[in-house]
Amino acid sequence: MSEKTLHIFSRLSAAYPKAHCALNHVNPRELLIATMLSAQCTDKRVNLVTPGLFRKYPTAQAFADADLDELKNDIRSTGFFNNKAKAIKSAMQSVVAKFGGEIPGTLDELVQLEGVGRKTANVVLGDAFGVPGVVVDTHVKRLANLLGLTKNADPEKIEQDLMQQFPREQWTMLGHLLIEHGRAVCIARRPQCGQCVLNDICPSALKGDK
Repeated sequence: MSEKTLHIFSRLSAAYPKAHCALNHVNPRELLIATMLSAQCTDKRVNLVTPGLFRKYPTAQAFADADLDELKNDIRSTGFFNNKAKAIKSAMQSVVAKFGGEIPGTLDELVQLEGVGRKTANVVLGDAFGVPGVVVDTHVKRLANLLGLTKNADPEKIEQDLMQQFPREQWTMLGHLLIEHGRAVCIARRPQCGQCVLNDICPSALKGDK
């Protein structure tokens, strides 16, 4: 771990001591579905939808058996509800058929499910199973490039770059910290560089804070 990455992690940890997964859940299935719903939607909106959704469909089997049109209506307010409903129903059918109704706990198995890419899989692994993984969402992608931690645009290559620079036990929290910082300070189109705890080690600092 370089001095720069040490500073990045320690300073962000101090700035966001309560950083955590913002999607409410009590088990891996709920987190998987909530993460699928969060695509192009705020975590706040997802958290408004999921309590009723999980009461109505309390198991993977319940989602697998759901009437598709009814499920679409249940998640309508999260946007892109047609594709999301199809993916959730299909994914839960696979969970029932291949994994006995339990969400699998490996990356290779998770990404076999419809609608589940590496980002979603790493969210579930890190926050539901305690398996370290780097989540690369739009915030992480942007901040990793601004901080000079990667020159790549491809999320999987960014994930690999970050994994090489930070110790494994920090991978899950690193994603939470970068996401928090991206939402609070390093905001797309209007970064608050003057207020940033990383501005002295960020090669992009102050360029957008005129």
